[in-house]
Amino acid sequence: MTAAVDRTRRERRLNRRIADAALRYLLMLLLALGLFGVILLLSGKNPLHAYADILRATLGSTYGFSEVLVAMTPMLITAMAVALPSRVGLINVGVEGQLYMGACLATWGALTFIDLPAWALLPLMVLLGMIGGAAWAFVPGYLKAIGLVNETITSLLLNSVAPKVVSFFIFGFWHGPMDTNKTANFVSAARLPTFFGTRVDLSLIFALALLVLFWYVMRYSRWGLEMRAIGGNPQAALRNGIPLKAYQVGIMCLGGAIAGLAGMALVSGYFGLLLANFSSGIGYMGFLISWLSFGDPLGVLLVSFLVSVITTGGNLLQLTQGLPYAAINILLALALYIVLARPTFVRGAK
Repeated sequence: MTAAVDRTRRERRLNRRIADAALRYLLMLLLALGLFGVILLLSGKNPLHAYADILRATLGSTYGFSEVLVAMTPMLITAMAVALPSRVGLINVGVEGQLYMGACLATWGALTFIDLPAWALLPLMVLLGMIGGAAWAFVPGYLKAIGLVNETITSLLLNSVAPKVVSFFIFGFWHGPMDTNKTANFVSAARLPTFFGTRVDLSLIFALALLVLFWYVMRYSRWGLEMRAIGGNPQAALRNGIPLKAYQVGIMCLGGAIAGLAGMALVSGYFGLLLANFSSGIGYMGFLISWLSFGDPLGVLLVSFLVSVITTGGNLLQLTQGLPYAAINILLALALYIVLARPTFVRGAK
C-alpha cells in the first residue's frame, strides 16, 4: 500500500513538473513575442499581422508543420550531443566538426556499397556516421582525460578542420560529373525513408528515441547516477571508485557519435548527397539549444521547436512584411535571451 502511494506521489510530481516547465516556456515565448512586437511597432509594422504570417507558414498547414519538424530534427540531435557530455562536466563545442565527419564517413559507405539493399545499407551508414563523429570527439576527450588540454578549446578548433577534410574528399575523389562541390546523388537504398509525402524522414524517430533514452538513463540507471556524481564533484566520484577517465573519454565519444548521426541523417535524408559546407551552423545551434535548456530533455525539445518555428516562418516575413532577415535574428535572440534568463512564472517551478 505504501509503495503504491509513493508511486502515485512520484507520478503527480512528475506530471506537475512537466506542466510547470511547459507553461514556463510558453510564457517565455509570449514575453519574447511581446518585446519583438514593440520593435515592429517602432518600425511601422503590424506585429499581429507578422505573427499571423509566421503561424500560417508553420503551424497553419500540414506542409508548414512538416517543414518545422524537418528543421527541428538536426537541431534536436545535435543538442543531445552537447547535453550528454555536459552531465559529466564536459563542454562539447565540437559538434559541428563531429557532424561533418559523421556525414563524411556515412557518404563513403553510400558511395562504396551501392549494391546493398536499404535494410543493410542504412544501418551501415548509421554505424559509419556514428563512428566518424565518435572518432572526431575522441581527440578532445582523451586529451581532457589525461589532463593535457581543455576539451572546449580542442573541440572548438577541430570544427574548422572537419569541413576542410570533407571538401578534400569531395573535390578530390567524390565529386559528381557535373558539379565539383558535391557528390553524385545517393542511390535510393541510401536514402532515409520519408513519411506521409513530406520531407520528414526517419531521423525524427532517431531524435525522439534518443531524447527518451537520455531521460531514462539519466533518471533511472546506474550510469546516470555515476554521471551526475562526476558532474557534481569529479574528485569525490573518483575517490568513490567511479572510473573518471573512462567516463570522460567514453561520454565525449558518445556525444560525438550522436553528432555524427545528425550528419548522416542530413546527407541521407535532407540532401541526398554530400555537399561542401552543407551545414549552416547546425552544430553551433545545437550547442546553444542545449545550454539554454540546461540539458533538460523537455527543455531541449521545446527550445528546438521554438527555434525551428522562428527560423522556418521568418523567411515568409521578408515577403509579406518587407522585413530584413536581421529582424528574424532579433526575434530569435530575444527568445533565446529570455529562455536563458529563465524567469519563474509558476509557483514552485525550478
